[in-house]
Amino acid sequence: MDEADGVKLVELRVLDGPNLYFTRPAIKLTLAVTPWLGLTEDRAQRLTRRAGFHAVNHPGVAQSEQRRRYVARFTVHLTRALADATGTHLAIRGRPGPEPDQVVVAFPWRRQAAAEAFARELAPMLERSLDARRSVARATADVARRLDRVDAGPAPTVLRPTVPVISVTGTNGKTTTVRLIAHLARAAGRSVAYTTTDGVYRDAQLVEAGDYSGFGGAARALAQPGIELAVLETARGGILLRGIGTESNDVAVVTNVTADHLDQHGIRTLDQLAEVKATITRITRPDGWDVLNADDARVLGMRRQAAGRPWLFSLDPDHPALRQALAEGGRAMSILDRGLIVMTSRRQVHQLLPVEEVPVTLAGISSHNLSNAMAAAAAALAVGIPEDAVIEGLRTFVLDPERNPGRANVFELDGRVVVIDYAHNEDGLRGLVEICHGLRPAGGRVFLSFGCAGDRTNAILHRLGYTAARGADRVAIAELHRYLRGRDPQELIQRLQAGIVDGGKPESPVFPNEVEALEWMVRESAANDVLAITALGQRPEIFAYLRDRGASTAGAERIRALVKRARD
Repeated sequence: MDEADGVKLVELRVLDGPNLYFTRPAIKLTLAVTPWLGLTEDRAQRLTRRAGFHAVNHPGVAQSEQRRRYVARFTVHLTRALADATGTHLAIRGRPGPEPDQVVVAFPWRRQAAAEAFARELAPMLERSLDARRSVARATADVARRLDRVDAGPAPTVLRPTVPVISVTGTNGKTTTVRLIAHLARAAGRSVAYTTTDGVYRDAQLVEAGDYSGFGGAARALAQPGIELAVLETARGGILLRGIGTESNDVAVVTNVTADHLDQHGIRTLDQLAEVKATITRITRPDGWDVLNADDARVLGMRRQAAGRPWLFSLDPDHPALRQALAEGGRAMSILDRGLIVMTSRRQVHQLLPVEEVPVTLAGISSHNLSNAMAAAAAALAVGIPEDAVIEGLRTFVLDPERNPGRANVFELDGRVVVIDYAHNEDGLRGLVEICHGLRPAGGRVFLSFGCAGDRTNAILHRLGYTAARGADRVAIAELHRYLRGRDPQELIQRLQAGIVDGGKPESPVFPNEVEALEWMVRESAANDVLAITALGQRPEIFAYLRDRGASTAGAERIRALVKRARD
């Protein structure tokens, strides 16, 4: 056999915290198993039976998906046999890998060096099992003796929190929800540390700038002295690459699961993405709460394996899942008669406050932020924040550039309304379009400038262009040269333009950056028009441009007036 075709170790990843595979630190091993996939069905079965693997199903034909799953299960068998030989009782999981010739095996670890040494023996064992002349049992015993001499190494460092922890994940709305929860806690006089993609904060002060939505962010937040609560943004990448930074949480919040960051780290589908994000619900304390968006079918499906009690939220007060959760002793939040309501298991319903008094909802026109407000209020109540403080916090949290920069920030400039939003994916762009239409008066037009990072799938790029074209009267593309991530810039523009054309608009003007795109919109627009830009790379520069032009921030009262004007 050519060495290039042998079984190979593709990646050995140490997951330091709860992860996709286990609720404790684990080793994830990705193996290229090309020779096993190419065997005839009879030979694959003979070799695996010789190694003591007696599966109830057949290996399947060469190169089939059935064969890949069979090899994954056989790899689990070899891993367990080696663990038994070393006197270790080991939980093991296996599955097909991210590429057609790969399988993944994962197992928990207690000592890092010993676990890594153990993992590195699996590819050679799988290779030796292809040779019918060699004894698998003897090879296993030899490896076990070798592993017995390995220094065990350090233990895991995953944190055991001493204060309540709220973990927040989802595709959209994570940062806004985290900031809002922290604001509700501060309204109750609690000292809170929180993490976002912008940095680590202690109350209202930035402790350290940067993307801290992963393992390291949790450690930095929980290290802040004297805090009474930690709110942790928990991103997909952090879960996959290192695991979650705490061994448990008191409340888990999942906002939604939509198409973004696909084809990265082996995640190809929305169902796989949902499985990753559900990790935080599996480490919730049994007496804690899992706050789930019932309007998202994949998030609602997380109830099946969630460890905490259900607290669902939905824009529909008659959603059947809310009634079921209440019947099982859970809680729910919804919107009824233009008010934010709480429902308890005793079928009691009471209103917290009218939606128009919650600035984060932009006077009720932003359904995305209605959901974020419900999620934040539920999480705060679930962790013991008094209701009057939650109401006060909802009334006083505003989407301005200081408290929630780049998230539905509204300005006025020479009679125009300007909306600055993160909106980095299709669902976010739809939410931005919804806000623009809610602010546009009769006769006004919607201008939209958007861009996209290069690591999105071709389908996502096309849908972004289509969504922009269907939602705006005039569209522009702003290039994001810092975020190409290996993609050809012209090809990226072509795919966005194709989506715009399919959405019924002519090809859009393309600008080298977001500021120049905004300048174009200002020149082309008139009073009563609404201008929106997805500020991904030049948020500070955009704020500076608006400030220099004399733009004013629209506060809560002014936004209510603008919404009323649009409705009238």
